[in-house]
Parts: sequence; C-alpha cells; structure tokens
Amino acid sequence: MLKIQNYINGKLIDPISNNYIDNYEPATGKVFSQIAQSGATDVENAVETARKAFPSWSELSADDRAVCMDKIADLILKNLDELALAESKDNGKPIWMAKQVDIPRASKNMSFFASAIRQFHSEFYQSSNQIYNYVLRQPLGIIGAISPWNLPLYLFTWKIAPALAAGNCVIAKPSEVTPYTAYLFSKICIEAGLPAGVLNIVHGYGGEVGEAIVKHKEIKAITFTGGTSTGKHIAGIAAPMLKKLSLELGGKNPTIVMDDCNYEKTVKETVRAAFANQGEICLCGSRILVHEKIYEQFKKDFIEETKKLKTGSPYDDSSKIGAIVSEQHFKKILSYIELAEEEGGKLLTGGKAFNPGGEFKNGWYIEPTVFEGLPQNCRTNTEEIFGPVATLQSFKNIQEAIELANGTEYGLAASIWTENLSAAHQLAAKVDCGIIWINAWLVRDLRIPFGGMKQSGVGREGGEEALKFFTEPKSVCMKF
Repeated sequence: MLKIQNYINGKLIDPISNNYIDNYEPATGKVFSQIAQSGATDVENAVETARKAFPSWSELSADDRAVCMDKIADLILKNLDELALAESKDNGKPIWMAKQVDIPRASKNMSFFASAIRQFHSEFYQSSNQIYNYVLRQPLGIIGAISPWNLPLYLFTWKIAPALAAGNCVIAKPSEVTPYTAYLFSKICIEAGLPAGVLNIVHGYGGEVGEAIVKHKEIKAITFTGGTSTGKHIAGIAAPMLKKLSLELGGKNPTIVMDDCNYEKTVKETVRAAFANQGEICLCGSRILVHEKIYEQFKKDFIEETKKLKTGSPYDDSSKIGAIVSEQHFKKILSYIELAEEEGGKLLTGGKAFNPGGEFKNGWYIEPTVFEGLPQNCRTNTEEIFGPVATLQSFKNIQEAIELANGTEYGLAASIWTENLSAAHQLAAKVDCGIIWINAWLVRDLRIPFGGMKQSGVGREGGEEALKFFTEPKSVCMKF
C-alpha cells in the first residue's frame, strides 16, 4: 500500500513514530494509502534543517529563486494527469475539474510568484538633497503554512509559493484528509533541484503537527486556510508570541440576483457557484438572494438547472458532483439537511445521500440540495455547511438585499448579478465582503488582494500583499 512520507531536508522519510494513518478514497469509502503520523519531534527536525538552509536560500538572487520555482511549475504541468488522478482519488472531486482547475492553478501559483519576485520593488524617498530614505524588505526566516483539504495542491502552492519567492524557508502541513498531491509535490521538488531544507512537508493530525508548527518559537509567521474555529485557536497561540498571521477562514457567501440581470447566464452561473467542487469551496455562493419580481421564475429555472447536475463517480467525465471528501464531513452535511427541515425549510430538490452503485456503492455522495422558506437568522442560513446545499430567499429592494447579504458573521465573498451600473456600485460598496464579483464568480487575477472580513479572516493574500506579508520592512534613512 502507498505510504505518504514526510519531506524533510530534501528527502522522503518516515515519521519518527513509524506510525501511519489510514487515508480513505471518498469515491469508494476504502483505504488506499497510509499517511505519516508525525509529531512535535518531526516538526523540530524540519525546523532544524530549515534553519540551516535559510542563509543560502535567502541570499540567492530573486532571479535564482525564481528559476527554481519555474522548474517546479513546469514539472507540475508535465505531471498533470498523474496529479489530477491523485487529487480526485484523495478528495473525491471530478477528475475533469482537477485537470482543468486544481493542477493548472497549482502550476500558475508557482510561476506567478516566480515572476512577481523578479518585479518586487522597495520604496525610495528623497526628503531633500541631503536625506535619502529607502525600504529594505527582507525575508522573515521560517514560515509555517497549513493548508486545507478542499483544493489541496491549489491552496498548498498558493501559500508556499510567495513565501519561497521572498526568500523564506517553509514548514508546510497539508490536510491529513488529502495529503496525496503534497507527497507527489515533494518528489517534484526533488526533481527540480530545490535545495534541501528550503521546503519541508510534515504530515499528520492538526492537533499534533499543526499545533507544533504554530507553537514553535523559530517559526516567525503562520499562513492558514481553514475553518474559523481553528483559525481562532491558532490566533490564540500565535498572537501572544507576536507572530505574523494570515488567516483565510470560512464563508457563508451571498449571491445577489437583481431583476435586470442577464437572466440565462445568471441562472447557469449561480448554479455553478453554489455546487462547484460539491460546494466544498469557501467562495461558493450558498445563499441565493433573488429580487421578488423574478423570484418564482428564477426558482423554477434554478431547480431545473440543478437537477441536470449528475452526481456520481469522480472518474466519470459526465459527473458534475463527485464524492464528499470524508465520511465525517458527509455526515455533517446530512445533519444540516435534517436541520434545515427542522427549521421549517421547504426542500425543492435533492436532500439525500446518493448511491452510484457498483464499486462506488460505499462512497460518500450527496445530491445537490436546495431549500427555500428559511428565516434569515436560522442556522442553515448563517452557518457554513461547506457542501452541496443552497438556500433561496427573495428581497424587495437594494437595501433589503444588503441587509440579507450582511446578515451573517462571515464576510468572505459575494457575487452580484445586474446590468444596472449604479446598483452594482452601490451593492459592491455596501456588502461587507473582502471579495466582490459583479456578473462573474471565481474569476481570479492573482495580483489583487484576496481575503475576508469579519469572521472570514485576517490579512490579505495574493500579489504584492503576499510578498509584503512574507517580508519584514526595514526603513533606512541616510544623510550625507
């Protein structure tokens, strides 16, 4: 059986404990690999090798670091089919999605920050003919990166790429639920010639490996994507230690549909936004707010479009909804469907587990599910479900739409569908989210800041924001 080992000091090695965790294939519900169960000693070893690697890596020119990252980006694309199959097997997402989205984006993350560091600049200010000021931006040292299970390699590389580009060494922990592509990425780093110790990947449980990373005194910053409760726990440990923190947390994102929208496009895109990747994307639009003038027709067409989504094996290119990532998460989503009915919701479609039969009969599948008639302040409308469950609500005017959109503790993303320029600007300004799409969803320019408001996170990622986070500014004033 495949053993997923740690990557420390440029080598694939067993954990100190020699213990391994069962890794399940969501599509079949069967164990297909073993994951290294690491602990604080493994993290300590990774920090030691990173400490030794840091001086030479940080002193390399930006271009030399970028050349190495570009090699990694090229090798990701060269191994696209193997990586996509691994991602699908580990996560349950349709393989076509991994090929079109996850793996190409992982390569793009590496190549983008390789390019960005070549262009990264420091500020220079001339106060007078005798006084010059400039800013040095120096790498922090050792970074802790903890990534989630929903877009495994995509978000893993999103975190480590800017940290490496800026000259840091990284101790990374992929989710123990989906570690396979991070393991394959380790092999790619070896093939690309990434210097030993620059990147170390330590597998295991969050309470053991993640906790050790966050608590380690020599790790200067933590970048984390995951649930809000875990983010708060991390902040509680790291903040008193004065570590830099970038926390990209949960979302309960509104989709606002005005009565003057481009109707056919809006219906199709709001269905995609609600159910892409089985709804397991923090940016999914699970609360669909529709102007009362078109609500009934929109509901009819939205449900009709949702019913076209085929749930089934992730290895079938006709499947639009694959398997839920784990049995635990599968049961959590089903419990929220039961809760929605208890809270008075009217089930419009879906609402139950799905059995594809054959070799996939024991996998974890849920039909795309839609409710209406739920009060705004109920748990179904305010808590992150992170699955193929969406709710429909109507509104009378822009002000009510804003109130509904802002009616949760989260503030990650929103999409707005209207042909009215004034309404678009008004909604964009008033909806409390860090990311606003108008007549689009999940369109990403990697140069812009990415992150949420309220309970959806702290800090921003992407472009210069990321490179600034992973460096320490030092102001130098020279008089002559």
